[in-house]
Amino acid sequence: MRPGAATVGAVHATALLLGLAGLAGTLWQGVAEPGNALAFGALVALGELARWGAHPGEREPAPLAAAGALAYALLGNAAGTATTHGVLQVLAVTVAGGLAGIVPHIARGRGPDRDHLARRILTVAFAALCFQPLYNSGTVAGHLAPGPPYALLLLLVLVLTGLCDAVLAALLLRARTAHPYGPLLRDELRALLGIGSAVCATGVVMALGVAAAGLWALPVLAVPLLLTQVSFRRYTAVRTVNRQTIASLARATEIAGCTSPGHARRVAALSTAVGRELGLGGADLTVLEYAALMHDIGQLSLVDPVAGGATALLPAEEQRRIALLGGEVVRMTGVPAAVALVVERQADPYREQPVPARIVRAVNAYDDLAGEGAATALEALERLRLGTARDYHPEVVACLARVLARGGRPGMTSVPTG
Repeated sequence: MRPGAATVGAVHATALLLGLAGLAGTLWQGVAEPGNALAFGALVALGELARWGAHPGEREPAPLAAAGALAYALLGNAAGTATTHGVLQVLAVTVAGGLAGIVPHIARGRGPDRDHLARRILTVAFAALCFQPLYNSGTVAGHLAPGPPYALLLLLVLVLTGLCDAVLAALLLRARTAHPYGPLLRDELRALLGIGSAVCATGVVMALGVAAAGLWALPVLAVPLLLTQVSFRRYTAVRTVNRQTIASLARATEIAGCTSPGHARRVAALSTAVGRELGLGGADLTVLEYAALMHDIGQLSLVDPVAGGATALLPAEEQRRIALLGGEVVRMTGVPAAVALVVERQADPYREQPVPARIVRAVNAYDDLAGEGAATALEALERLRLGTARDYHPEVVACLARVLARGGRPGMTSVPTG
């Protein structure tokens, strides 16, 4: 078994054991405050049902369910009355509500990602362990008066919970993709400023709202997050359309016979992997992916096509001319200017190039030179190593070699979501 598979299995097994412990413990001890448990369980189930329309790879496909589970983990008072539910009941309500909400998805063959479910259980368990024992023992009431200090405690717990979730998400991605852990963790921490901050803020507000006004506060406080979810889905849909448009433009060189079939996709997939190896993340990876997809589009402006579409074998001046033509075409498509800059600078001396352009140049040359056989691929990589004195950045070539050694036949994976 691969080490990555063992890590994923351990995370899933831990989440499963915690969920079963929560359900068993609650059944054994009985449900405390059944009304509160039912209300928050229904909120989690509603949040899971609102998962409809989620896009593959979406960071938080059910934000309302996450916020409701976190709010229950941080619930101390309900309409001025102290609660007595503990960590096990928080887990039981989270699991039961989640299962009720995902059954319709499973029935339609669209079951949720198991990584998301495992993270939900583990992060909610972390939040409940940080808060419930302190509250039920009287420590919170004895040292913190209701008001700003209490709210700050809840915010502190949620910040720590967000960090826990980011660490878990990066760990699971590292196990599944073998990308470096540091850039993955930075991406997850950046994501906390987006939908993650909305989930955490809603969780705190729900806990405080129910403490002051009772369960009637839940539907009122759920509406803003639902609207945020709809807006985020629309934004994600626009980005998906943009990516599909760029991929279609990139295929124009293949349809015109300027490049070999699948060349742009392979270069984009391998460039993204090398970018992650070099520490790129977030918007930088998106720019790199788009530029790699469109790096050969300048060939459409040539009168005579390049033999086989292999620009790496052309003289330096001809490579620069095609790159400049490509940059002009990219600018006319409305793609961000950063993408056009990478495309037009991919043939510059590597000491003058931005990092994405260095990556595209090296990976494009590798795919141009590599054939179907392992021996040819090794020869192509060796030619890149010999060219590190002038044409290809040594660190990029070294990262490319590590990616190839780790992933087998290069560039055959799908382009990751930016």
